[in-house]
Amino acid sequence: MSAVIRTLRAYPLIGLTLLVGALGGVLVWSGQPVAARWALSVYVLAFAARRCWYMVAALRRGRYGVDILAVTAIAATVAVAEYWAALVVVLMLATGEALDALASRRAERELSALLERAPRTAHLLSSDTGIDGSSDVPIGSVRRGDQLLVKPGELLPVDAVLLSASGAFDESSLTGEPLPVEHLRGERLLAGSVNGSRAVRIRATASAADSQYQRIVDLVRAAQESRAPFVRLADRIAVPFTLLAFAVAGAAWWASGDSTRFAEVLVVATPCPLLIAAPVAFMAGMSRAARHGIIVKGGGTLEQLARVRTAAFDKTGTLTQGLPELASVRPTNDLDSDDLLGMAASVEHFSTHPLASAIVDGARERGLTPAPGTDARESTAQGATATVGGHSVVVGKAGFVAEHVHGIPRLALSPGESAVHVGIDGRYAGLLALSDKVRPDARRTLAALHEAGVEHTLMLTGDAEATARHIAEQIGIDDVRAGLLPQDKVAIVAGLSERPVMMVGDGVNDAPVLAAAEVGVAMGARGSTAASESADVVILLDDLYRAVRAVRIGRRTLRVAWQAIGLGLGLSVTLMLVASAGFLPAIAGAWAQELVDLVCILWALLATQPSAEEKESAEQA
Repeated sequence: MSAVIRTLRAYPLIGLTLLVGALGGVLVWSGQPVAARWALSVYVLAFAARRCWYMVAALRRGRYGVDILAVTAIAATVAVAEYWAALVVVLMLATGEALDALASRRAERELSALLERAPRTAHLLSSDTGIDGSSDVPIGSVRRGDQLLVKPGELLPVDAVLLSASGAFDESSLTGEPLPVEHLRGERLLAGSVNGSRAVRIRATASAADSQYQRIVDLVRAAQESRAPFVRLADRIAVPFTLLAFAVAGAAWWASGDSTRFAEVLVVATPCPLLIAAPVAFMAGMSRAARHGIIVKGGGTLEQLARVRTAAFDKTGTLTQGLPELASVRPTNDLDSDDLLGMAASVEHFSTHPLASAIVDGARERGLTPAPGTDARESTAQGATATVGGHSVVVGKAGFVAEHVHGIPRLALSPGESAVHVGIDGRYAGLLALSDKVRPDARRTLAALHEAGVEHTLMLTGDAEATARHIAEQIGIDDVRAGLLPQDKVAIVAGLSERPVMMVGDGVNDAPVLAAAEVGVAMGARGSTAASESADVVILLDDLYRAVRAVRIGRRTLRVAWQAIGLGLGLSVTLMLVASAGFLPAIAGAWAQELVDLVCILWALLATQPSAEEKESAEQA
């Protein structure tokens, strides 16, 4: 009962219509049918006048619809004394508006819930405290000059300078640099970079108003206010449907000589299937995307996703993880590669640097257990030394190691690799080659895009040709364009013939090309503000496969929208023909049309669910 009361309070027009109906029933029961007719007629005509006002306002904005059918149906039923049928038409239109609003609120609620997964607070420090004793404050209250604590793995909420002695940060989404970057005290940090394994202190150099998550909020607002081109197309379908309805109603009146037939036909031709089906389907699609951590800027983007023929990708941080991985061990003397790696891992075991973690992890993957070292010392952002098994071992950058050994030979690296050098007992012992990891879901993503109907895939990167082709061969991408500047990427996307184009990227340098594509997709889990602002779709989780989900959701949404409209129009035309033959009284037709509206809305809400093909694909994966 309380739910009914809340609904009536939220949608007073429904409650008022039911109240007028109850008043009419009381008047008829008390023997005053004329008074009942006047009460109902005045109310429904007032409703029709209100609808006319909205219709004129919509026409001034260039929007076409079928409100004229509803208004004419109400006027016609009143004219032939079918005022109860007119009241049912009003109730149908009022409930249709309420259902439309409910669908919109449902989508907004899920989008808001998705945004709440992002950090909402910052850890504020007083100027004289260390990393203990921080207080959590809303990110929006952070001001320039505030000192903040950033815990391990957290996203930097604002642009800042580093106050701690050092820190390692994943900036791949901002700069394209695939390996974590070591910063020293006083160096600038960018909002959107991810802190490493140690808590650090920072001082804000800007407020949070321009942060990544503020841009996401802007995207959500744009999504809620947008109307898909398909929805506007549905409005235009209403024009010929309106003409058809009037033609059938007029022919029924002329053939039967009974004006009641005109009203009976128009009652079942009321516009809810066209007015509601398409918007509900697109809201349902956006709602489904939000549940999967995908923010779609608007219904127009869903429609473009449904038609994507080319998918283009940035490399670093998009097709690759932007994380270091041990690629090879290259000793330069008689030392075994496992011994070299084991000694280096024993030294790096004491370090919190991301490259050190890659070396230790690489040793463990080979079944090596780092021997305990002593006298460990680390030089920030340079390297480390320790005594391992009675040997003096130094690990780090070439310049740092050169201070402890007698020269470092030139050793060739493969494209995309970085070197960590090792010296043992004053002699150069070799290097450990590190490279960026390909995302484990990259090959699956490319294959799934082809299965979903995307005809062409390509990589756009500023890296060297050899590195780019090596990655492309691993994941099965069709076309590689390497050595590109941001403007080159834009020119290539603009020149592609197989359109629409979906471009997937995550960094500041991707922002121009994301804006140039029909659908720009930003990997927003670690992505930059600029990329998210330029994009039409933001993937909030670090999952490339969600680009495939976005395409499938777009195609499912468009298909369901057409199905809902076709179903509604087919049922309405069938009811119109039945009414024109005199087999459907106006009051029965009004209730029948209410059922048609409900069927259309329920069908449109199928866009919140995956298709049978999508379920089968998910099970196979």
